[in-house]
Amino acid sequence: MLKKLFEPIDNAPLIIFRIFLGFLLAAETFGAIATGWVRKVLIAPYFTFSHIGMDWLQPLPGYGMYFYFFFMGIAGMMVMLGYKYRFFIGLFTILWTGVYLMQKTSYNNHYYLLILVCLIMFFLPANRYASLDVKNNPEIKQHKMPRWCSVVMILQMAIVYFYATVAKFYPGWLDGSFTKIILSETEFDTFAELFSQHWFHLFIAYSGIAFDMLIVPLLLWKRTRTLAFIAAISFHIFNAIFLQIGIFPFFALSFTVFFYPPEKIRSLFFRKKIPIEYGEPIYENKPVLIYFFLPFFIIQTLLPIRHHFIKGDVLWTEEGHRLSWRMMLRQRQGYATYKVIDKKTQMEIPYDYLKNLTRKQRNFAATNPDGIWQMSQRIKKEFAEKGVDVSIFVISKVAINRGDSRTLINPNVDMASAKWDYFFHNDWILLYDSQGNIIK
Repeated sequence: MLKKLFEPIDNAPLIIFRIFLGFLLAAETFGAIATGWVRKVLIAPYFTFSHIGMDWLQPLPGYGMYFYFFFMGIAGMMVMLGYKYRFFIGLFTILWTGVYLMQKTSYNNHYYLLILVCLIMFFLPANRYASLDVKNNPEIKQHKMPRWCSVVMILQMAIVYFYATVAKFYPGWLDGSFTKIILSETEFDTFAELFSQHWFHLFIAYSGIAFDMLIVPLLLWKRTRTLAFIAAISFHIFNAIFLQIGIFPFFALSFTVFFYPPEKIRSLFFRKKIPIEYGEPIYENKPVLIYFFLPFFIIQTLLPIRHHFIKGDVLWTEEGHRLSWRMMLRQRQGYATYKVIDKKTQMEIPYDYLKNLTRKQRNFAATNPDGIWQMSQRIKKEFAEKGVDVSIFVISKVAINRGDSRTLINPNVDMASAKWDYFFHNDWILLYDSQGNIIK
């Protein structure tokens, strides 16, 4: 079985995926500039909510982020062309990871997936055919690769879809209430009546579960592969049109090249490419598989289940939500009041925490525990720079999926002194039982 991972196969799937990926990377970054995403998320804000521990990582001043994204777009094009491939895929990975870590208010799972896939692609020989690297150095040209180069890409998507399926098994998804919220926010009046029907909410909810659960097995089985591909096109095009989630639908579709026989991909995209001669196993990059990909996938398997070991419901606490493929599962609404007290005089200091926040940041700093903690630390630092030591008490009312509003943060806890626990439950986040009573 292990020996089969190293048997030679045509490298056409990896080569065409590199071309697709490079194009999509360029489209994502140039598109972020053109649509105003860079301006709204990274330039307009007074500051950004970075991932905790990365507070020093803030957007470049002035119009610096336009140049930052422009260089990422160029790197994407170089990946597509296969020019200095390893350098440019590495550069893009670093720059995109920086963008991911420097802001959380516009979090999207496919931003994280891009990091992982680019990291995987850094270790794969994706420039050995149909690339400028081959044109400049014909000696590196190859027509084959070990089978594991395809397996790691399939495994990555299998992990994504598996955990996306598991996450949907909660009441808010199963009763169609969250899909109702999603569909009610689309801007297509033509479909307003259809999107308001409860049966359609349930249809979308259970279609989503069925798709995420079955798409990988059906693509792996020869008899259902083409049918599954057609289903994937329909599913992702629907998402692209009505949910408007950027490149992700097309990004997800591009992975299907690894499920078809390599010879089929070669005949479709590289008709002049010489068929490979099957021979001895390719052990050239075996250490990469053992020492990088094995730990990589172990971590990928463990991260999405960590919230089960943290006290409380992840939908409420958000602890363990990120990096877990919990895609489009909840909507958080609410408000917060920050009460700033001068420790020396015990007098309340009027403070408008909303003054320097964008609309998305205001919601984040009112309804997300980490946003509230970070905002409190920022206020504390702001007053400390003036020589004032303060306590901060927060009253935050939050509703999940438009349900009943409940107090999120213990109003008696000084959030200026509260610590952030990276691995376990933060006790200042209130928990409730099934009857809505606070759990002591």
